[in-house]
Amino acid sequence: MTRRVLIVEDEPEVADLYRGYLAGTHDVTVANTGTEALELVDSTTDAVLLDRRLSDTSGSEVLAEIRERGLDCRVAMVTAVEPDVDIVEMGFDLYLVKPATRDDIQSAVERLGTRAQYDDTLQQTASLVTKRAVLESERTRSDIRSSPEYEELLSHIESLQSEMDDLASAFSPDDYRMLFRDLGKSSASEST
Repeated sequence: MTRRVLIVEDEPEVADLYRGYLAGTHDVTVANTGTEALELVDSTTDAVLLDRRLSDTSGSEVLAEIRERGLDCRVAMVTAVEPDVDIVEMGFDLYLVKPATRDDIQSAVERLGTRAQYDDTLQQTASLVTKRAVLESERTRSDIRSSPEYEELLSHIESLQSEMDDLASAFSPDDYRMLFRDLGKSSASEST
């Protein structure tokens, strides 16, 4: 699947290298500064590969602005900065320590895409399961069982659950940790 990827890297040779790793597979744009990245990132961006140290700002500030705007893109920090407890509050989806190989970069974009697809499928499933619960609590069993719409709803839920299982089979242990982090954020925001 072709994704729109924004590479934010202030070393042009490294940015060109990453672009080359993804060329032909994804639609890639490069920003060499945080300011340029914030001009380029928008609602059509699927993934951002973001360096933590940029010439004009920090990658964490760029990341915070992306999240503040509510953009629905996945972000991988690709950096020479070893992770420390300061990453706890950062809203990234993946963290890669340089040097990053071709496989690292390609895998990161694929993992980010799989997570986004899983989230979308989970959201669709939750919506349909809520509809099923409302119908089952408000209508008699015989009323809903005779409805083709209800049977279609059940079939759609089953199909989405199967799709989620398939997507989850591609996850690494790190992906599962991120999913549960995302679920924790969703639960916290719903309770406020």
